Amino acid sequence: MLKFVASALAFLSTSVFALTYQLPDDASRVVGYNQQHIVESGENMAMIAERYEVGFLHLLAANPGIDPFVPGAGNTLLIPTQLLLPDEPREGIVINLAELRLYLYRPDAGEVDVFPIGIGRIGRATPEMTTHISQMRENPSWVPTQKTRDEYAARGEPLPWKVPPGPDNPLGLFAMRLAYGRGEYLIHGTNQSFGVGLRVSAGCIRLFPEHIEYVFGQVGVGTPVKIINQPVKYANEPDGRMMLEIHEPLNRSEEERSEPSNLRLSREQVQFISQDGVDSRLVNQLLRQQQGIVFEVGAQG
Repeated sequence: MLKFVASALAFLSTSVFALTYQLPDDASRVVGYNQQHIVESGENMAMIAERYEVGFLHLLAANPGIDPFVPGAGNTLLIPTQLLLPDEPREGIVINLAELRLYLYRPDAGEVDVFPIGIGRIGRATPEMTTHISQMRENPSWVPTQKTRDEYAARGEPLPWKVPPGPDNPLGLFAMRLAYGRGEYLIHGTNQSFGVGLRVSAGCIRLFPEHIEYVFGQVGVGTPVKIINQPVKYANEPDGRMMLEIHEPLNRSEEERSEPSNLRLSREQVQFISQDGVDSRLVNQLLRQQQGIVFEVGAQG
């Protein structure tokens, strides 16, 4: 069951508003339920996505044909707050790049917090990895990599060797370094909301300021981090329902977005959609649409 958690109710020491889900007691992976939002005059999709704690691209995919800048007062939007938990151990932090979501598991509380994230853009993709947090940094300085400085210089925007803490620092107020490669990958905040829910970073994982502050307070050095890229999630639920959630794959270039998807399915995914009781017509429709919405595609007899 999805709970809308406000600081006055659950997180008394923080100002975070998060999507917090009760972890199922059994093998179920379905949590939450979708919502609807009636657009008000002056709203845009970015404002609505931030209000409901969902990613901007995810909200767009769930509502095809809606103008993101002028969604139209009175239109009803589907808010994709039902999801399938990733098929990974429910511990530490799990990031699914294809969803642009970060899962923070708190098994002692029987809950998982889910946050929209910004990730690496095409050409600077965030890598998949199994790692852990190696460093916690409050009020971090930003030391751009040589590649990042070269990119900015080519645009006529030279960067200093080091950007000190403060309002101009793109890392925001909190950063967590990952033990991967030379340690250049961070989970961090931002000094502006733009980019959360999008592929715009140089490879790091970006959260809203209030979200990173909360996550920073829940984890520590050594917390496991698993970064995966799973555009297709599926589940045979204990009650017999067959559930499917499909996101647009990350490896598509801007030119490919207008072309039919060449989404590749794993052997396990093919076996799932080939089961008796699965609505193959609905599955084919979902494979084309890639809306990131959980659908019941069949039931076991």
